[in-house]
Amino acid sequence: MTSEIFQLAQEVGGVTDEGLRSVAHGLVYGLAAIGPGIGIGLVFASAIEAMARQPETAGETRTTMFLGFALIEALALFGFVLAFIL
Repeated sequence: MTSEIFQLAQEVGGVTDEGLRSVAHGLVYGLAAIGPGIGIGLVFASAIEAMARQPETAGETRTTMFLGFALIEALALFGFVLAFIL
């Protein structure tokens, strides 16, 4: 598949450094978003399960869930910034 992409790029005008840089930025952020995406899913799944098992602690669980969500989302933002730095 990669060879077809490079062949198409050469027909249009060639592979440029700017084009490869854009592809790299997309790959860096795409790969950096995988971990936080999985982490957020696990945090919310665990919080829902905890609230279903012990509804009386739902307030405390919700607070901890949003704190974990904020910390994990910060990792996604770091990946976003890293994509532009590279």
